[in-house]
Amino acid sequence: MAEFLNVERVLENLDLKDSMVAAEFGCGSAAFAMALAKKLKKGRVYALDIQEEKLSALKGRAKLEKVGNIHTVLCDLEVPGASGLHNNFLDVVLIPNVLFQVENKRAMIEEAKRILKSGGQLLIIDWLRAGPFSPKAGMVSPDEIKEIAGDLALSLKKEFAVGDYHYALLFVKS
Repeated sequence: MAEFLNVERVLENLDLKDSMVAAEFGCGSAAFAMALAKKLKKGRVYALDIQEEKLSALKGRAKLEKVGNIHTVLCDLEVPGASGLHNNFLDVVLIPNVLFQVENKRAMIEEAKRILKSGGQLLIIDWLRAGPFSPKAGMVSPDEIKEIAGDLALSLKKEFAVGDYHYALLFVKS
């Protein structure tokens, strides 16, 4: 049986401390934002998305589960500075299953780098291969992401498979 994306297993690859500040880009159903918020009890998690409905649903879910350290941000992450977050502010940025949907992948990764502290972790997850749930178009290869990240002086710390259909690349900002 094929394994899909296991959020908890993915987060085990990050060096997390409970007072960190993190963000999930393109949060959608916010599986990562919720899991991070529960791990970073003394920290804060920013959930960013271009769709107001996704953010509204997250607010309701967070309230229901009594998770009070998530802050939602409505923005287009392909626009420089659109997150509204300060430079060198975050410890962790996750971009899970989003890059295949955006035209300007570099702009999104640049925004992540801008808001990450020196030593901050950027985890990018995307589709590895076609499967029953994969997108019909737009898949981006790990090599393409590594090239963009390399151009932006982000160092690859770790590369690993996430389930049967996704890859993960963990970068560190110097």
